[in-house]
Amino acid sequence: MARYIFITGGVVSSLGKGLASAALGALLQARGYTVRLRKLDPYLNVDPGTMSPFEHGEVFVTDDGAETDLDLGHYERFTGVSARRTDSISSGRIYSNVLEKERRGDYLGKTIQVVPHVTNEIKDFLHIGEDECDFMLCEIGGTVGDIEGLPFFEAIRQFIHERPRGQSILMHLTLLPYLAAAGELKTKPTQHSVKELQSIGLAPDVLVCRSEHPIPEREREKIALFCNVPKSAVIAAYDLRTIYEAPLAYHREGLDQAVLDAFGIAPAPRPNLTKWEDVMDRLTHPEGEVKIAVVGKYTQLEDAYKSIAEALTHGGMANRVKVRAEWIDAEVFERGDSAPLLAGFHAILVPGGFGERGTEGKIKAAQYARERNIPYLGICLGMQMAVIEAARNLAGVEDAGSEEFDHEKGARRFTPVVYHLKEWVQGNHKVERKVGDDKGGTMRLGAYTAVLAPDSHAARIYGDTRIEERHRHRYEVDVKYREALEGCGLAFSGMSPDGRLPEIVEHRNHPWFVGVQFHPELKSKPFAPHPLFADFIRAAVEVSRLV
Repeated sequence: MARYIFITGGVVSSLGKGLASAALGALLQARGYTVRLRKLDPYLNVDPGTMSPFEHGEVFVTDDGAETDLDLGHYERFTGVSARRTDSISSGRIYSNVLEKERRGDYLGKTIQVVPHVTNEIKDFLHIGEDECDFMLCEIGGTVGDIEGLPFFEAIRQFIHERPRGQSILMHLTLLPYLAAAGELKTKPTQHSVKELQSIGLAPDVLVCRSEHPIPEREREKIALFCNVPKSAVIAAYDLRTIYEAPLAYHREGLDQAVLDAFGIAPAPRPNLTKWEDVMDRLTHPEGEVKIAVVGKYTQLEDAYKSIAEALTHGGMANRVKVRAEWIDAEVFERGDSAPLLAGFHAILVPGGFGERGTEGKIKAAQYARERNIPYLGICLGMQMAVIEAARNLAGVEDAGSEEFDHEKGARRFTPVVYHLKEWVQGNHKVERKVGDDKGGTMRLGAYTAVLAPDSHAARIYGDTRIEERHRHRYEVDVKYREALEGCGLAFSGMSPDGRLPEIVEHRNHPWFVGVQFHPELKSKPFAPHPLFADFIRAAVEVSRLV
């Protein structure tokens, strides 16, 4: 049976609960334990799938097709453990499940209440997979005191109470603000946050205190005394050079030892941190630098492309170079020539997105890369725009476009080289969708197999002709244009097993031009960079040496 670690936050949001959870998971792995991480979000959306990237950041997708919070990406990148649908839950999903059961009559006519029905549903979720790992780390979104989070905190209180003593602990993240006028750190916000936690029946076993300055011993003793934790369980969390320094930094501060002490595990296995020392060595001792232009739609918030940013960093680590990514709004290109803005970059990446806004700019970026032999990686919509660019400028389909944009405007303006996928095969069954279906969870989601042409650039990069990658989209390149496009040099080098859905395209007469319908960034890790990103950065390094 797994030991449970609940991670909560107080004072303010964005303290880094997701990163602390991921780093702790990595440290427990370094000591030989198996871990699982999951996220409990108090918002009423059923999942993040319909939430704005500007507000929520990227949507992370699991192999089994769940649309989840971006923190699950941190979990995977730090631990290498593939997340599942059961590793992410929201209040919306919990309430939806409860109401479905009520409609079916599962509660036998009882009055449905937050306690016990909602809290029981949360506890049932927590129990999933408890025999599959040594430690289950559960991060609760938001902060203590948020009204929407109260059912989760009550469920956790009950869960801890119902399990054998010593099988669950609580790790609480707080802020230690520094007042320059007073010249000191203030512990009162942390004390009040812990008091708020205690008022709902929970007490922290480990405190992680976010601070911009070193925490003096006197303040540590004060926090320990008034928050009722050992001084060794007051852990400092400082700003870092890179998120991948977190496992080593938290180990230096004693987080993993404090957690094991809270469980009474002694003697604790010694950690092997060689993997993370190598990661930091590659990051802090690059042997060159490349500049990558990321031409996207949601560039105002980098978290909207969090996994892409990290995968580029991983590709740089694989080549021992620093990747300097510059985020460019695709709409800028629609107002003029793209050449002045793209000159000087060693490679161009066009990521995914939804809707017509900025797509003409993405097409111009693909054209620039193709005509100037600059390495190009198009992901999802970035692949579709590269295909439309080739159709317009090479295959003579002057009004080539996507059915997605015609749906937006209500009248046909384009020849739909990209169309709305209405049915496809997932596993052993057929999935059907309509244009007017609900937006949430109706895309081609999760892991699908692609078959690569043996002589293709893609097959050489992967070192295989059969791959599995994660998808999140509802529009596809129409295979009926394959012959015309391949006649112009754009090869359909990766296809679905039934040959109906293009998965990878590449320009054969270009040094490095690849478009993929899936999202390779979701599977990249610092200690296992995705082969597409590693080779993309390698190609950029070659360009940098020619400049």
